[in-house]
Amino acid sequence: MNIETLGIDIGKNVFHAVGLNAIGEVVLRRQFTRSALMRFMGKLAHCKVGMEACGGSQYLGRRFERFGHTVRLMAAQFVKPYVKSNKSDFNDAEAIAEAVTRPTMRFVTLKTVEQQDLQALHRARSLLMGQRTALINQLRAFLLERGMTVPKGVAALRRRLPEVLEDADNELSDRLRALIDQIWQQISGLEARIATLNAEIEVIAATDTACQHLLSIPGIGVLTATAMVATIGDGKQFHCGREMAAFLGLVPRQHSTGGKPRLLGISKRGNTYLRMLLIHGARAVLRGGDKRSDRLGPWLRELKARRPSNVTAVALANKLARIAWAGLVHGEGYRPRLSRLEVA
Repeated sequence: MNIETLGIDIGKNVFHAVGLNAIGEVVLRRQFTRSALMRFMGKLAHCKVGMEACGGSQYLGRRFERFGHTVRLMAAQFVKPYVKSNKSDFNDAEAIAEAVTRPTMRFVTLKTVEQQDLQALHRARSLLMGQRTALINQLRAFLLERGMTVPKGVAALRRRLPEVLEDADNELSDRLRALIDQIWQQISGLEARIATLNAEIEVIAATDTACQHLLSIPGIGVLTATAMVATIGDGKQFHCGREMAAFLGLVPRQHSTGGKPRLLGISKRGNTYLRMLLIHGARAVLRGGDKRSDRLGPWLRELKARRPSNVTAVALANKLARIAWAGLVHGEGYRPRLSRLEVA
C-alpha cells in the first residue's frame, strides 16, 4: 500500500480516510477513531495529507506535521466541487484527497499555538463585548417602558443609572429596581473581564516585533495589530498585498461574462472581525488624514472629493491591508513617503 495522498474527513470522534497512490487510484478507504488515527499516522510513510479547514483541523495538522507528513488545509467550498454522487463521509474524504492534488488549489496556512491563543483572546473579548451590549440595551428598554430615556453607550448609562435608582418619585417598583441593579452588576463584571483581556492583549502587542511594525501604520492600533498577527502570521502565504486584501474581503466582487467585466461591491469574504477593525481604523484616519504631508494625504483628498465617505473608508482599509502585508513580509515598520508637492 503506497499512499501518496491521504484525504481525511474530520469528525469529533470518528474520522474517515481515503488514500490515493501515485496515479490517483484509491488504495485505502478506512474509518478511524481519534486514537487509532494517531497511531496510524505515526506509522504511515510520509505523504501529503489534506483536510478541510474546520474545528480541530489546526491541532491535527500540527500533530501530523510532527510525524513528518505534509499537511494542507482547504476551505470547504473549494472541496465541494470534487464530491462525486451523493454526500457521504467516504465520498467527502475522497474529494479532499483529489482536491489537495490540484496545482491551483488555495490552502489555509497552519497556525502556531501562540497564534491560536491570541485569536482565542480576541474571540473571548468579542463575546464579552456582545454580552455587555445586549445587557445595556435591555436596561435601556426596561427604563424606556417606564418613561425614562437613556442615550446609547455605557458611559451615558453609567451616569444616568444612579439617579434613576435613587429617585423615589419615578414609577420603578422595588422588584424592577432590584433587577436593574443585578443587571448593572453583571455589566460591571463584564467590563472588568474585558479590561483584563485588553491589558493582556496590550502586553502581547508591546512584546511582539510584528505587532510593533504594524502599530507604526496609520489606523492600526493594538487590537488590529494583534488580530492580524493571529490571523495572518508572517503574511508569506500571499504573493502580494492585493491577495491579502482579497482574503479579507476588501476588493470588489466580480460578475463578468461575455467579455464584459462587471465589478460589484466588496466581496466581504474572509475574516469578518479583522475586516471590521481595518474599516474602523480607516474611519479614524479619515478624520484628519487628508491633511497629512505624506503621499497618503493627497490621495485621501482626491478620493474624498469624488467618492462617498463609506467607499473612501473601505478603499483606505484596502490600502492599509496592503501596507500591513508589506510590513509583515519584510519585517519593517511604516515609512511614509513625502508627496510630490512636499518634495518640490
